Amino acid sequence: MEKSVSNRMDDPLAAARESTAQMLQERARTFSLPQPFYNDARLFALDMQEVFEKEWLFAGMTCEIPAKGNFMTLDIGDNPIVIVRGNEGAIHAFHNVCRHRGSRLCVKDKGKVAKLVCPYHQWTYELDGRLLFAGSDMGTDFDLKQFGLKPVNVRTAGGFIFINLSDEPPAIDDFLTTLEHYLEPYQMDNVKVATESSIVEQANWKLVIENNRECYHCNGAHPELLNSLQEFDDTDDPRATPAYKALVARKQADWDEEQVPYQLTRHGQQNRLTRTPLLDGIVSMTMDGQPGCKKLMGRLKSPDMGSLRILHLPNSWNHFMGDHAVVFRVLPLGPQQTLVTTKWLVRKDAEEGVDYDPEELRRVWDATNDQDRQLAEENQRGINSKAYQPGPYSETYEFGVIDFVDWYAKRMLENLQHDAPSLKLAQG
Repeated sequence: MEKSVSNRMDDPLAAARESTAQMLQERARTFSLPQPFYNDARLFALDMQEVFEKEWLFAGMTCEIPAKGNFMTLDIGDNPIVIVRGNEGAIHAFHNVCRHRGSRLCVKDKGKVAKLVCPYHQWTYELDGRLLFAGSDMGTDFDLKQFGLKPVNVRTAGGFIFINLSDEPPAIDDFLTTLEHYLEPYQMDNVKVATESSIVEQANWKLVIENNRECYHCNGAHPELLNSLQEFDDTDDPRATPAYKALVARKQADWDEEQVPYQLTRHGQQNRLTRTPLLDGIVSMTMDGQPGCKKLMGRLKSPDMGSLRILHLPNSWNHFMGDHAVVFRVLPLGPQQTLVTTKWLVRKDAEEGVDYDPEELRRVWDATNDQDRQLAEENQRGINSKAYQPGPYSETYEFGVIDFVDWYAKRMLENLQHDAPSLKLAQG
């Protein structure tokens, strides 16, 4: 009894960990999750601790910090992070927290600096995190070397920046190698962000991801998107028609000629990459289906590249076409609040107003994002009802959702068990 009380005082979420593990072990695999997974504050805290502080997260694009001193910031729950370009092109990530009294160092979303200087007491750090200056009043025995910024794991591939806040990050090398291969034709050191948007959805982050992982809802919700998008991307999909299979064969022959990868590749349930045609005669996710940017990306010679779809759980999905790309980042803000950031990428030397119009470039996904926001928020409102109980997924139309929930449940159980070995994993 005394040990149990002590454990609960040491970890105020101890009871929540136990009940969460039990719910995950007992869940019906092809049904949505029990209500607390979508609206409970304690379970949200566990999501942040066991998923967002332990998994590799998509943070941003290398093109956003092109030169020495360029930085970007983001928040992973209560953890402010800064990513900065240092000497010789090196990219560093740190907890955006001064080692003096904890103030945030960089208070803007992005910028350029010579050094990282705390605005509170002017402690000054090198771009590689070393403390350079702390004033003359810290005492003669003060050792600058002991107070450098706390680093965050950071890796890059194909122009993407991934961060991990844990002391023991999971392996990611195989995925990064695949990502680099698929994005080689785009020459990702030669792109820029043409425009971006951020919206806050009043819904749990898992509902935002679930909504993305299926197109069961698309026909009734996304008229702009369906001007270009195929509702599925695999010839083995039971919905794939002979006409779709013939289109895929024709386009893959074209992509072979351009030496552009397209095969469906998975890294477990966390990562999925595949290139699939858009609707026949359509080459881009624009309102008229024609290129949104006159200059094609990288070494591509044809705008008709379909869409290279890239999934990275828990927080990103992406579409790469011949003329531009659209990347998405999901960051939880609260149990029922999620930040969704969208960035449109074009060739670096494309000129706004000449080669592309930002408003036209973003029109399809601005509409789609707002439609998805409304769907997720209505989903959240219904789930909050006392009448809610987990409902069945369609194994034909919602297999992507099943895969996501399986991945989430597996990683949550593994991470919970690592923190508290007494939480036994279900067998089989």
